[in-house]
Amino acid sequence: MQRKSLFYIALAITLLTVAFLVVPVVMSVMAGLTKNYFRGISSGLTLEWVVQVWELYQDTIWRSMGIAAVCLIITLIAGVPAAYALALSKGRWTRIFEETLVLPVAIPGLAIALALIQTYGGFREFRMSWTFILVGHVLYTLPFMVRSVLAVLSSIPLKDWEEAAVSLGASKLRRFFQIVVPNAMPGIMAGSLMVVTLSIGEFNLSWMLHTPLTKTLPVGLADSYASMRLEVASAYTLVFFVMIVPLLIAMQAFSNTGKRKAAR
Repeated sequence: MQRKSLFYIALAITLLTVAFLVVPVVMSVMAGLTKNYFRGISSGLTLEWVVQVWELYQDTIWRSMGIAAVCLIITLIAGVPAAYALALSKGRWTRIFEETLVLPVAIPGLAIALALIQTYGGFREFRMSWTFILVGHVLYTLPFMVRSVLAVLSSIPLKDWEEAAVSLGASKLRRFFQIVVPNAMPGIMAGSLMVVTLSIGEFNLSWMLHTPLTKTLPVGLADSYASMRLEVASAYTLVFFVMIVPLLIAMQAFSNTGKRKAAR
């Protein structure tokens, strides 16, 4: 009887938590589809605000998607080999480098952005380009890729496999692509999902580093909330979900497929 009571209490807490998180999202989406938010659904449903958001802010959506894609490529190219090197090296300097790599996560995004502006703000073309935002995103997301891959590589007998491959005459490059990458695939997939999610949703860095011509999706969302009708801002949230949620679901499905292949 006591177990049943605990079960129902836990279930009630879970349902309340889900409702607390989901209800505001549903209300925001509905606000973006109603003609007048203050009158509610009785005013009628319309896609006028969604069309208006798409016409005004579609460049921010595509820019965020592009920055996230390039950020993912760079973190894969830099992060996976870095995690490989850290997994093979267990010295004192390796641990210091690993902790230093995590510093951008501990430091507020505004501080990182301010440091970038102070250092590279004098390069006008670079400062006005979307690549300036990309640099900030890479600095912020790279530790997540490295730590995800490193966690997987640290859980397998990597050195033993390395020695066996060396005894068979495998080159360093071949060992990396045929031993490290396949076995690190669950970490690579998890890190990729984290990088894309963080890059698309990053606001603090993007807000400090953007220019009027390089707004990203979260910055555009904040701008719509500040300067437009509530219905337009809510429609922007709806567009955000329609564009981002399917992408994240697809990446999660791809990640689960990679994990099953690695397990086999």
